[in-house]
Amino acid sequence: MKKIFSNGIARAITTGLGALALSLSAAVGAQTYPNQPITLILPYPPGGSADFLARPMLAELQKKLGQTVIIDYKAGAGGTIATSALARSKPDGYTILMVLAAHAINDSLYPSLPYDTRKDFAPVSLVARLPLLLVTRPSLQINSVSELIAYAKANPGKLSYGSAGNGNTSHLAAEMFQAATGTKMEHIPYKGSGPVVVALLGGEIDLTFDSFSTSYPHVPTGKFKALAVAGAKRAPLLPDVPTISETVPGFVIDGWYGILAPAATPKPIVDKLSQAFKDAANTPSVKAQLNASGYDVVGSTPEVFAKTIEDDLIVWGKVVKDSGAKVQ
Repeated sequence: MKKIFSNGIARAITTGLGALALSLSAAVGAQTYPNQPITLILPYPPGGSADFLARPMLAELQKKLGQTVIIDYKAGAGGTIATSALARSKPDGYTILMVLAAHAINDSLYPSLPYDTRKDFAPVSLVARLPLLLVTRPSLQINSVSELIAYAKANPGKLSYGSAGNGNTSHLAAEMFQAATGTKMEHIPYKGSGPVVVALLGGEIDLTFDSFSTSYPHVPTGKFKALAVAGAKRAPLLPDVPTISETVPGFVIDGWYGILAPAATPKPIVDKLSQAFKDAANTPSVKAQLNASGYDVVGSTPEVFAKTIEDDLIVWGKVVKDSGAKVQ
């Protein structure tokens, strides 16, 4: 009995020392962080709204963190490929991910995911919000949301809309619109906002619910026709363009962009990253550039971003169920 008791004490001491060593290691790592380049994964290809947000912040981020920040594009599967890569990454703060509102949508849209949306990530910061913009090719003889609804009802499946990929916010926004208005349009998925814009410019599709930042530049030139903003209020850059909710009451979709780290990333490192993104996004020159593209800069604490994700998981879960949206 004495030997068993001694072994038990030894195991307890060993376990305690191991935990203490890990704790001390994490503390030391947090104090010296960062001492090597940081990889920022983007879940969509270059030329999309995530890219438009990340690039203006790079110089300031590098200045705040004292290290190079490298962008790594991992597009595909509505952002789940990039998110899976983050879940497998070492929780040391050197691999982080920019996620969009689709991150919360994917949890209920996909029948199974190779990660746990709630448990496998450490929220860092809600960086910015950005509404969707409903735009059409200019040659389409439709000039308002009411005309779009009337035409789509009279011609089921004749209109085509592009999205930034199955499960993307632009995809689900169109699904929601069809469910709310009793219309039916053909879905053409692409790999990111950039290819969608190119497709609409080339007349391959009739319309899209695209991120404001990637579609807006083509509205003043007449290459796109803006029918409505999907957000809760009209966009300052397009004050004469109505919201969709002015025609379809209750239809509101605001996109957001935030940063995640792997779960178990030490809190001091998460906090340091959060402050760096907040400072970078709110640098006057950077903020002015982002505002000019339609972004509403936030730069929140980890706790605020965690609540944003949790709230959206509940909201989008209900929306996906009620709309009947499916990954095609």
